[in-house]
Amino acid sequence: MQSHLLAFLLPRQVTLQYGSALRAIDIVSLLSAPVLVKPQCRDYLRLMTEFTSPLRAPAPAAPATAVELAEQVVHLARLVHGNAREDGLTPAQWTALRYFARANRFSRTPSAFSEFHATTRGTASQTVKSLVALGLLERRPNEQDGRSALFEVTPAGHARLAEDPLGALGTLIDTLPAEDRRALATALSRLTGGMSRLRAAPIFGNCVDCGHCDTSLDGPAYCRCTQSLLAESEMRALCADFAPANLSAPR
Repeated sequence: MQSHLLAFLLPRQVTLQYGSALRAIDIVSLLSAPVLVKPQCRDYLRLMTEFTSPLRAPAPAAPATAVELAEQVVHLARLVHGNAREDGLTPAQWTALRYFARANRFSRTPSAFSEFHATTRGTASQTVKSLVALGLLERRPNEQDGRSALFEVTPAGHARLAEDPLGALGTLIDTLPAEDRRALATALSRLTGGMSRLRAAPIFGNCVDCGHCDTSLDGPAYCRCTQSLLAESEMRALCADFAPANLSAPR
């Protein structure tokens, strides 16, 4: 195959010097002949082979290292909030607004948000207060626990979420093939769970995948942890009391 390719690319003849004499060499015949290439032609053929090397299939790239992949994940997170508006929310405020929009009724507290955001309760409380001051969250009494308050996203907060910079990343993820999205979801779930265990941090999830959730009864699902019936709309909400089904009692 290589000889045919060279025969197509090389000139029909090349003139080489033998001492004081010049001799025309037929390259096609030379390549086709079942003989060793003469020493006088070796350098020429080597140079021409190197010249045509871009036509060969490139060598496969080395896979990225674990550290390089980790850097890409961190860089991607930074890109999400890059070029933010001067009057826009900080990354921490966006995280809080998303959290309270997705959290279930048992998890809309500053302490639960601090665990989700992996920050101190004081820092989480200041972030929540700033959103209240902006009119994006509102404080409500906690009927289950009079010592704490619950925070709900206001209509203005929901309107602001329509400008969430995370939406651009979501749009890009939607362009991935379904198989790639499933692989990404599996990988991210494993990495998040692994980091949570390394940092002794709680794992957040939803009722669909939670071992506390009992769906064996007729009617609404039942949460063994909060001893409450769950509405269908709550099944996909974030919960601070989430326990992976394979680590909890069977349903």
